[in-house]
Amino acid sequence: MHIVVCAKQILDPETPASAFRIEGDRVVPAPGIAPVLSQFDAIAAEAALRVKEARPVGDRITVLSLGESGAAAIKQVLAMGADEGVLLQDAAFEDGDSHGTALALAAAIRKLGDVDLVVCGRQAADWDQGQVGLLIAESLDWPIVTVAQSVEAISDADLRVRRVLDDGFETVEVGLPAVVTVSNELGAPRYPRLPQLMAAAKKSVAAWSAADLGLATGDVGAAGARLRLARLARPTHESQVEMLTGTAEEQAAALVARLRADGVL
Repeated sequence: MHIVVCAKQILDPETPASAFRIEGDRVVPAPGIAPVLSQFDAIAAEAALRVKEARPVGDRITVLSLGESGAAAIKQVLAMGADEGVLLQDAAFEDGDSHGTALALAAAIRKLGDVDLVVCGRQAADWDQGQVGLLIAESLDWPIVTVAQSVEAISDADLRVRRVLDDGFETVEVGLPAVVTVSNELGAPRYPRLPQLMAAAKKSVAAWSAADLGLATGDVGAAGARLRLARLARPTHESQVEMLTGTAEEQAAALVARLRADGVL
């Protein structure tokens, strides 16, 4: 079985919002704080590794990422145990939306040729849109199972997936090839140790351009984006304070009167 994991490098979500700046329609990363692998994609990689480890020897995992920063995401998943990586790197991919990203990833999956299963995080931990996995499945015309809590290969041709619902879980079976998006209910991803990180750093990662994927530059990146960002701004926080004077009883009475006037009581 050939499994593909889609991984994205994002700004560290643990960084305080005050550390970022906004310039036009871009967020300027906080200085000195390195980007990280999206947590849901790390969980997707963990799901793929569990599928592989539960099966006979011979399966392999390829990790795909788009954009220059994706190289670090690929190395992280390689350190976790993936076998090979492909970076989609081209100026034509810059400033794209979910549609363009999915189009490029789907083209890479077709180019790999023998893919049985694509595993994605349920959403990226930066924009939280949760669209890429769905759009990959649409582009490939493959079935998709979303928000998975567990993924099990019951044969070379079928998966059993336990999905997270609002009020519980459901178990479904799907034929391969297929796409699965994985949720955090799967559990924490493994953390690579230093020897694994060092070994991953030595692994070569293939780089494919839009031309390598047979994509027109007008279909991806900013030129092919279907979503337009109208405005990006930092949330504003305003507060009004009114001090009450008098004795404790007078302050309590004044507070009740004010709450009633405001319609709270």
